[in-house]
Amino acid sequence: MDTGLLILRLVVGLLIAGHGVQKISFRLGGHGLAGGTEEFRHDGFRGGRLTALAAGGSQIGAGLFLAAGLLTPVAAMAAMGVMTVAGTVKRHNGLWVQNDGYEYPMVLVVASVVLALTGPGRWSADHALGLTPWPLWVPVVAIVAGPVSGLLTRVVLHRPAVKEGTTRYAQAAD
Repeated sequence: MDTGLLILRLVVGLLIAGHGVQKISFRLGGHGLAGGTEEFRHDGFRGGRLTALAAGGSQIGAGLFLAAGLLTPVAAMAAMGVMTVAGTVKRHNGLWVQNDGYEYPMVLVVASVVLALTGPGRWSADHALGLTPWPLWVPVVAIVAGPVSGLLTRVVLHRPAVKEGTTRYAQAAD
């Protein structure tokens, strides 16, 4: 079981971290911070560079902490939050990834839920530091708070779509 958790943590954590690196740099096929900023603007988010930096930094931090098995419920919560936002962006495309759907973010959210519930395993920083097992309420709070924080982020940072032929000011007055 510990080997399986290690593999799951490494794959999921490093993929999430890599996704964050792409948001803010030219590494791993990214388009730099300007590209990440434009991606968020295109997806209808406020905040520009700050939003891209926060999302990329959250993904990098959550992913690396998950990979290391360090503060696993907190790392899983952050991963669930950022990937819930990603899922909301892709929701209108349907489930399947070949149509740019939310399949991939959903898999990462579910894998993060599993890691929060099972714990990181024996080969982890949490175990080495004597932090495991986490009391049950900790992963339960993480599992609720992660997606809720992602949904709240979406609500707070999302800009309403502009109707053709109107300005944002005119639309807001409607």
